[in-house]
Amino acid sequence: MMAQFLEIKADHQDALLFYRMGDFYEMFFDDAVAAAAALDIALTKRGKHQGEDIPMCGVPVHSSENYLHTLTRKGFRVAICEQLEDPAEAKKRGSKSVVKRGVVRLVTPGTLTEDGLLDARRHNFLAAWADIRGDGALAWADISTGELRVMPCPPVMLAPQLARLAPREVLCTDATEDTLAPIADELDAALVPLGGASFDSASGEARLCRVYEVGTLDAFGSFSRPELSAMGALVDYLEITQKGKLPLLRPPQREESGSAMQIDAATRRNLELTRSLSGGRDGSLIAAIDRTVTAAGARLLERRISAPSRDVFEIRARHDAVAFLFDHSRVRETLADLLRKAPDMDRSMARLALDRGGPRDLTALRDGLTQAMAIAEHLGNTDAPDRLIQAARDLTGHEALCDMLEAALVADPPLLTRDGGFVATGYNAELDEARTLRDEGRSVIASLQASYAEQAGIGALKIKHNNVLGYFIETPATHANKMLAEPLSQTFIHRQTTANAVRFTTVELSELERKIMNAGTLALEIEKRLFEELRAACLSHATAIGTAARALAEIDLTAAFADLASSADWCRPKMDESRAFSIKAGRHPVVQAALARQGGTPFIANDCKLSAEGASAAICLLTGPNMAGKSTWLRQNALIALLAQAGAFVPARSAHIGLVSQLFSRVGAADDLARGRSTFMVEMVETAAILNQADDHALVILDEIGRGTATYDGLSIAWATLEQLHEVNRCRALFATHYHEMTALAEKLDGASNATVAVKEWEGDVIFLHEVRPGAADRSYGVQVAKLAGLPDSVVTRAREVLDRLESKDRDGPSAPAIIDDLPLFSTKPEPAPRPAVPSRVEELLRNIHPDQLSPLDALKLVYELKSAGSDS
Repeated sequence: MMAQFLEIKADHQDALLFYRMGDFYEMFFDDAVAAAAALDIALTKRGKHQGEDIPMCGVPVHSSENYLHTLTRKGFRVAICEQLEDPAEAKKRGSKSVVKRGVVRLVTPGTLTEDGLLDARRHNFLAAWADIRGDGALAWADISTGELRVMPCPPVMLAPQLARLAPREVLCTDATEDTLAPIADELDAALVPLGGASFDSASGEARLCRVYEVGTLDAFGSFSRPELSAMGALVDYLEITQKGKLPLLRPPQREESGSAMQIDAATRRNLELTRSLSGGRDGSLIAAIDRTVTAAGARLLERRISAPSRDVFEIRARHDAVAFLFDHSRVRETLADLLRKAPDMDRSMARLALDRGGPRDLTALRDGLTQAMAIAEHLGNTDAPDRLIQAARDLTGHEALCDMLEAALVADPPLLTRDGGFVATGYNAELDEARTLRDEGRSVIASLQASYAEQAGIGALKIKHNNVLGYFIETPATHANKMLAEPLSQTFIHRQTTANAVRFTTVELSELERKIMNAGTLALEIEKRLFEELRAACLSHATAIGTAARALAEIDLTAAFADLASSADWCRPKMDESRAFSIKAGRHPVVQAALARQGGTPFIANDCKLSAEGASAAICLLTGPNMAGKSTWLRQNALIALLAQAGAFVPARSAHIGLVSQLFSRVGAADDLARGRSTFMVEMVETAAILNQADDHALVILDEIGRGTATYDGLSIAWATLEQLHEVNRCRALFATHYHEMTALAEKLDGASNATVAVKEWEGDVIFLHEVRPGAADRSYGVQVAKLAGLPDSVVTRAREVLDRLESKDRDGPSAPAIIDDLPLFSTKPEPAPRPAVPSRVEELLRNIHPDQLSPLDALKLVYELKSAGSDS
């Protein structure tokens, strides 16, 4: 056995080998050590190898999904080695023969299909990047849904595109591994280098033709050599990991590089689009706006938020659909009720295609298609816009398949095919007979006994059973002659004579006995055969089912956007291809939702107007104190633009947004110790990316550029950055700063304007009004904020003194007394803290006195001692 393990392991050195032994998957040697540590399970030993104990651990087969989930999340690849024959067959070759085993599947982070291993509301992408003489292409697939897409992707665009997809695994060549390694590391994705043959474009084209059973890919579009290379590598990797059982992949769709708003990884992180800064979903934009009721709708929402459209006609069509359901609340509510009953058909189809599906996947298709037709009928009776009407058409035409599945399947089937009991009674006569024999064998025998007794005219005739003869017919010896004579002897075959009885059998009874003995096994075999027939029928409708699943997701997301707009008072934005950006009473969707959960504190809405008409750029320079809401205002306007182009209404009273080609955000501060980058270096790297890439239709938000270095250095960098955005990038930008000197730029640059966050002072304290108004702040109120944070009063007082001296120097100019010469800390020194006094002799005497215990004489003596001690001091 151990020789077999080592032989199989030699072919899968980069994976943990789950070696099937009965009801357990067992691991040995280094695999056992690594798995025991990762899974926190006991590490034992089994036998010896080369004189050393063999480490071993194992997990039950029935609960292996839980362990696979943990291992794949920690980046492990797992080779599933199953028994390929019945142990009884192995024993026929000899008592010491080893059961044949082989790897049937490689489980990797990017090739999961089981519900227990996946997040139902997120895609699980496997990506591949190919580079042919400087021309790059990125392909990605989600085998749990069948999606396959490809796009041109030069190296400079690789990081933002992978950040958009957030794949679990990325395939590359040995030559491109160094390029991809830091990107994959930042995205926490597994990087898998493959040989050059996997990325050969000619072989890739041939692989794709085999997958889709076509002679040419022309029907799917025109693909470049790098695109064929990337898609071919995906298919090759799937063939390797799935051991020849390819998933059900939809025809490849080619995306143009400029079809979606460009958002880099830093911006996605800063704006917390799908993940908060803490790493979880809570606190992110998608968590705050998700009103979808299906898993497919939630995945579509994530795609739209991750890649907002740049096609203004597509955006308007999405808004038309949302507007219709916004105006027709009853239609929307009925759709939501119907959609809640629609299972995840995409993932059920993927499991069935890979032969990992079960009866519940069939019922998911049955229920999903049933709901699809009900939704189509509901929408067909309305005057919905074209986008919804087309989606409704895509839901029809499944009556025959639904009828078959409805007739074949019980309402609530078991999870696994081997459990049986999922085929409905009346669907298959042979199955019904086998079940009857299995479940009602005694009643069938009793019925046959009555028939034979009547035929023979012998009331004492019985059908009995023992372990030697099986089922037999027994009559009293007094009726023996009758049974052995014609015509009964033609039917009843003599088997045995005893002292008091004669035993017979019949051909019918022998056949019935065989059927009863095998009825349970037969019933299960029939159900398995019927499952395969139903599975094949569903796979033959895969294209139509996939189209219906996408239509359900589209309707779900549209209804979710409409419900959100209705309940949160969002408006339809006006979208065009200009560079306008005008928001009235805009709100931050995540912050507003958080305030509502915390007791209903109202969110202060604010306007934002960036007009590039007659100017080279449109930049708003925002000043004001910390904690006043500057960062919130910056972020909310970026999110409003993103939501609008994703197809949603926006949190504002009104909005006019010219198409945004790129969204950049440089907000917050954090170091990158792993790469040796300080906070300021991270800030500069992100700022450099913006200045090098932003075009005239970009929207840029910058917060506190230059604060990570010395004052004059920081001011100089911030000043030059704003001028670059205005003169070279010529984009729309929101620029928050504490450098009040920069407000003078509004008078020098035709596209720049000033705004400030209003505050009030009351008895030395600052009150934040969270209102953005035209104008510039005169100071930052940092000392007041420090007081609110709980700094000691002595520190706050001293800080005010220092601030007054600095402001007087700035106010009085060169004539003010030079303070540099007075350093350290100007000439004024804080009062030294009083040292604790040394206790006097009198205090020491009194400390040890207990008045209640003193006699009059002791008290008199104490008075004399105190007087003496006082005179000494």
